[in-house]
Amino acid sequence: MKEWTGVLRLDLEERLGKTVAKNVYFQGALKVMRPVYHDDSGQVCYYILNPGGGYLDGDRYQLQISLEKQARLTLTTQSATKVYKTPHSHAYQETEIFLKAGSYLEYIPDPLIAYQHARYKQKNVIRMEKGATFLYSDIITPGWSPDGERFSYDTVQLINEIYMDDELVSFDHIKLNPATQNMEALGFMEGFSHLGSMLVVGEQMSPDLLDRLYHVLYSKTDAYDVGLSLLPVKGFTLRVLANSTQTIERIFTECHRMISEEWFKTRPSFLRKY
Repeated sequence: MKEWTGVLRLDLEERLGKTVAKNVYFQGALKVMRPVYHDDSGQVCYYILNPGGGYLDGDRYQLQISLEKQARLTLTTQSATKVYKTPHSHAYQETEIFLKAGSYLEYIPDPLIAYQHARYKQKNVIRMEKGATFLYSDIITPGWSPDGERFSYDTVQLINEIYMDDELVSFDHIKLNPATQNMEALGFMEGFSHLGSMLVVGEQMSPDLLDRLYHVLYSKTDAYDVGLSLLPVKGFTLRVLANSTQTIERIFTECHRMISEEWFKTRPSFLRKY
């Protein structure tokens, strides 16, 4: 594989009740801002930046995130990931995450916007020890096109692999290929334009929380459709179809709030991006 367009390494540990960096390394078109502590919990927040402004033809990005025992991290992006036309080679990003027992990572990137003739592949591999907690979300958004077509990108492929103590416990694979598929058809986007996914794994998962999530999510509305499924380990996956980013973000924000209050007796930080 060709040289990486951007590389990020972030290794964190808990020290005297506060999560701090053991190692921060970046080069090329990936950077992180200085750490932010939104409250006195000791949980740290890092914002990932792409100084290039978007992903272009043949771009390759690599991220590695590692949390030691009891470390707590919120990882997000400064803005949406914009994938522009890729006429010769798709843009690619891979992320490998290592979570020790007792650690907590909430990885909440801004939406992925795929513009006309964009081709993009993303692979996340999460390696957890039992007792670690992981929360992840993503949103696929169609970008503007000259003719107003909703699905003008060629391909978007997202892969999430979760390993618990080296055993594969979840494999989530989304591939949207408007160049060859009818995205309006049953089993695809079914009349919606935006797709959101949330993955949550944690020993704290309980049937009561799942029931409350179910009652919050399922309502008689044409604004969105949702699917909620249990994982083989304690956790769940949530899928949302909608026609706006904001609709999906509201649903994910409410789920995030309920999880944080139930598991950590706190409310999620407001990740202001403006």
